[in-house]
Amino acid sequence: MDSQIYGVSIIFALVLLLTSSNATLQPNSTSQISSNSVLVALLDSHYTELAELVEKALLLTTLEEAVGQHNITILAPKNEALEQKLDPEFKRFLLEPGNLKSLQTLVMSHIIPKRIGSSEWSAEKSGFMRHMTLGNFNVQLSITDKKRFVDSAEVTRPDDITRPDGIVHGIERLLVPRSVQEDFNKRRSLRSISAIKPEGAPEVDPRTNRLKKAAPVPVGAAPALPIYDAMSPGPSLAPAPAPGPGGARHHFDGHAQVKDFIHTLLHYGGYNEMADILVNLTSLATEMGRLVSEGYVLTVLAPNDEAMAKLTVDQLSEPGAPEQIMYYHIIPEYQTEESMYNAVKRFGKVNYDTLRLPHKVLAQEADGSVKFGHGDESVYLFDPDIYTDGRISVQGIDGVLFPLEETTTDKNRPAAPVKKVTSKPRRGMIDFTNWLI
Repeated sequence: MDSQIYGVSIIFALVLLLTSSNATLQPNSTSQISSNSVLVALLDSHYTELAELVEKALLLTTLEEAVGQHNITILAPKNEALEQKLDPEFKRFLLEPGNLKSLQTLVMSHIIPKRIGSSEWSAEKSGFMRHMTLGNFNVQLSITDKKRFVDSAEVTRPDDITRPDGIVHGIERLLVPRSVQEDFNKRRSLRSISAIKPEGAPEVDPRTNRLKKAAPVPVGAAPALPIYDAMSPGPSLAPAPAPGPGGARHHFDGHAQVKDFIHTLLHYGGYNEMADILVNLTSLATEMGRLVSEGYVLTVLAPNDEAMAKLTVDQLSEPGAPEQIMYYHIIPEYQTEESMYNAVKRFGKVNYDTLRLPHKVLAQEADGSVKFGHGDESVYLFDPDIYTDGRISVQGIDGVLFPLEETTTDKNRPAAPVKKVTSKPRRGMIDFTNWLI
């Protein structure tokens, strides 16, 4: 009896020893990647653009695990396809922090969890075969006129890199899954910038400044009222917002778009003061969101942090001064660097309306760029197209703009209230009294 118990205990001890050894050896076998791995060869190859996308997509650990489990085939676009032929707006979309999932799907769609050499390209009688990639994206491998294709992209360098655990084929362009393309289309808000069939302008009652007939506004149509009538009321008027053409059913999520462009300013760097004024020191972010929700478009000329640091205490201490400064930097049109430069190149000087009535901002061509303002007080377009989504455009400038009357005021004269729009009950001005320096 004792000998049986002793034998069973020995067997039990051996089983425990084997299971513990397997548990300790298994993670090491998958976590360590050989220097001769296809993944290491890809990162050190001439496919630098794809290697950069792999790193920015935070996929190194995932790919190491995939290589540890099975052979892989990497379809690597050439650098020119990502540097020159790729839509800059689409590339910017992929590299935005909020679109990491789309970038990961795109990169994983170029990796097949199977080793496929050029000699095995089309083993089927039909002349093509399909394979599922790590990004759940089906690719079709085919041969036409002795040329190998991945979907419609030609393989320019078959068997370019071969390693024991995988192989790399060079292809002529990037493969874009439908899910990533749909995410990009939603991000660009194609519905909000689509063309609308022109219709007759609705009539506005001059006594009440309201629409005579509350006709439904089609999706994407321009607002019926001027933007100045839809802005927040002045301090002496009722606090209720002016009626907008969209009513309770907004076609655009303006608050989300404003939040998105403010996040873009923070991630871009050098525009923290501008973002702080819009969100914390004023209510302009909320007002801009409401205007965009009503269907209006805006172009923001954003001074960088160095320019904002040059503002004096006198320029900021008066009630409503921050709002007045920011209103003069908002144009009620959608303009990009290209559209503004083309305008000043063609017409020489262009006066853009601003939300600060009745002042306009002067734009003119200078040194191959766009210059705003008059004389020595002019500023240059410094960081073009920081944010463009079809409704809001943000253009970085290297100085703070002031209307011509203020820039020509005698500085030695005793401080006196500057005649501004807020001195009269006027719609569109916010009474801001708690300015913190």
